[in-house]
Amino acid sequence: MKPGFTYIMTNKTYTTLYVGVTSNIVKRVQQHKDKVNMKSFTARYNLNKLVYVEAFQSIGDAIAREKQLKAGSRAKKIALIVATNPDYTDLFDRAKEVYGDM
Repeated sequence: MKPGFTYIMTNKTYTTLYVGVTSNIVKRVQQHKDKVNMKSFTARYNLNKLVYVEAFQSIGDAIAREKQLKAGSRAKKIALIVATNPDYTDLFDRAKEVYGDM
């Protein structure tokens, strides 16, 4: 079964949030950072900081969590980020260390 990840990206001023899902967190966040698709939401709003990641054993579970997060308020998303990453540190390097071999 393919693993899955739900994640939240933001910009340097933390004004915009993006919730996404992927089976390869390192590759997907690198695509966001490189602005592979210049018309994408993350490219248009310069969302290049990974501030939240959840890992799941199956992509289906990650998709369900993404839907749950997207249905929630901005305040709930911010509370989730602050609870696990109060300084809004970019977690990309940590994700590469932990999930880079997937």
